[in-house]
Amino acid sequence: MCGICGIVFPKRVERRVNEATLVQMRDVLTHRGPDDCGLFIEDGVGLGHRRLSIVDVAAGHQPMANEDGSVQIVYNGEVYNHADYRAELEARGHRYRTRCDTETIIHLYEERGADCVHCLRGMFAFAIWDRRKEELLLARDRLGVKPLYYFHADDGSLAFASEIKSLFESGLVKPEINFAALPDYLANHAPSGEETLFRGVKRLLPGHTLLWRDGRIEIRKYWDVDFAPSEEFAHRKEEDLIAAWFELFRTSVRLRLMADVPLGMFLSGGIDSSAIAAVMSGMVAEPIKTFSVAFAEREANELHYARLVAAKFKTDHHEIVVTPTQFFDALPRLVWHEDEPIAHPSSVALYFVSALAERHVKVVLTGEGSDELLAGYGRYRKTIANLALGQRYHRSVPERLREAIRKRIEGLPVHSRTRQKLARTFLCLPAEIESIYFDNFAVFPRTMQQELLTAHAKEAVGMLDPYAEIRRLVGKTEAQSLLHKLLYADIKTYLHELLMKQDQMSMAASIESRVPFLDYKLVEFTARLPERLKLRGWTTKYVLRRSMKGILPEEILSRRKMGFPVPVGQWFRGPFRHIVDEYVLSERALGRGLFEPDFVRRLVAEHEAGANHEERLWALVNFEIWQRRFLDGEIVEKHLPVSVEAAA
Repeated sequence: MCGICGIVFPKRVERRVNEATLVQMRDVLTHRGPDDCGLFIEDGVGLGHRRLSIVDVAAGHQPMANEDGSVQIVYNGEVYNHADYRAELEARGHRYRTRCDTETIIHLYEERGADCVHCLRGMFAFAIWDRRKEELLLARDRLGVKPLYYFHADDGSLAFASEIKSLFESGLVKPEINFAALPDYLANHAPSGEETLFRGVKRLLPGHTLLWRDGRIEIRKYWDVDFAPSEEFAHRKEEDLIAAWFELFRTSVRLRLMADVPLGMFLSGGIDSSAIAAVMSGMVAEPIKTFSVAFAEREANELHYARLVAAKFKTDHHEIVVTPTQFFDALPRLVWHEDEPIAHPSSVALYFVSALAERHVKVVLTGEGSDELLAGYGRYRKTIANLALGQRYHRSVPERLREAIRKRIEGLPVHSRTRQKLARTFLCLPAEIESIYFDNFAVFPRTMQQELLTAHAKEAVGMLDPYAEIRRLVGKTEAQSLLHKLLYADIKTYLHELLMKQDQMSMAASIESRVPFLDYKLVEFTARLPERLKLRGWTTKYVLRRSMKGILPEEILSRRKMGFPVPVGQWFRGPFRHIVDEYVLSERALGRGLFEPDFVRRLVAEHEAGANHEERLWALVNFEIWQRRFLDGEIVEKHLPVSVEAAA
């Protein structure tokens, strides 16, 4: 795992890359690669690299060149099948100097050009400068496990980096808010698609390459997940499909054990991480090292389940319990690491468990991705049920009676749990995906954004649809069922944000995270499985549960999904109300002219009274911290206030 960056200028600009500038771009990423660093500068081209040494620790310095120096690469990630190509490439005359996967990518590029990406099984983001062609190739793995951002200037200059903050060190772009991404952020936790909250800064999308040639860029999609029904699978026995799925899962875990350094895994006690622990424990000689995190509050503490799994598979288990003070003290620095507002409070917990793991290992396996592949979120079945029941309800119940029922529900106290639940059902909402799914699970749905944003902000935002990208994805896929359409859209949007959380929080602690559920061959197989093997009635992740029957404790197989609970809403009402006062209600926060003060104050008052505005307040808190750090230039501590030893 590493940090990469670079700049290229077109010939007409007649600029040489400044070494001091490139060093600044590179070294702001030191946390991503504290073990080694390097530069390549040649006229209008500069590549920078920070290395976290995982494979062939002694060698593998980057930037790395081919035999004659005509091709240079900087690379972040792990390609697990790189050794499969070595004999073939050597037979074609390529000479290896290391055991690194980096060198295989170079030689595959020499043989196949940009199509080399089709050979790579793993997670990666890389940049290749080809001196002979005078081309820069950027590439990102199929699911977007590794990040890659870029800025393309009007004069054709291009800067790229693993993290957005590195781009600002280039001098080509300044941190300014991208109002076009604001509705998307407010609704969906984070901008979707290629946009970021910084004007002009874009992300290279998963499964895409970018080719730069003399100032012009060409972006190409080389992979997509296909949910179209499989005729072959329709005729195979269910037991055979489950067995085939499990074998692919086992292979994915085995591949991700490739390392020359100690590795372990994050263990939450949920079925995803528990399944990885079960499979992984049978593949290594020593007890695997497992790491768990929780909060002292009972409703936010799942350590019982993690301990159950750790005992079952005799792991070397480690835990950390995070206090609210530690949580909020770390938040400003972690927003700096994230580059954008932190979408989920669980990101902070992820940092703490990463810092704990870093004391023992350099690599961890995690359970990210299973929910989006196997319909693990409750919102899928709730949406399907609400739409089906709602259509019958609207057909069979007279409008006047429906209106009376809706008014009766909306007349309940705002903090009433009955009102909060029923208001999100077909009893109060139109039976259409726009309301039942998009609005229902948005942080700030469309109507609420109209109340939240000031006239000035609305003018800057325009008439932008916060669901435009998600709606496009739902309508684009070849999937036939509603469930598969929703899974496709979430893999492209929500999962992408979770993977960025996973990457940035683990790399903040200089630790590499690997995601077995997102091996692309497993993803392709899972996508084509019949819907009943994912969501069967109220049973989620059916194929995974069947695969782990008799392997995992029944208590793990049958437990209700909790996500990762963080009691932020409770903290905002209690001793940490001052966080809301400072970052939401203060004159500085409200004085920016983006959010209507009266609406924001009402939101806080309703939360105090018992309504659940936890996600909304979290979004506003983080947005203000983000503005202070990046737009105002406020300095945060260089070292996170974390004492893992004290908390472990």
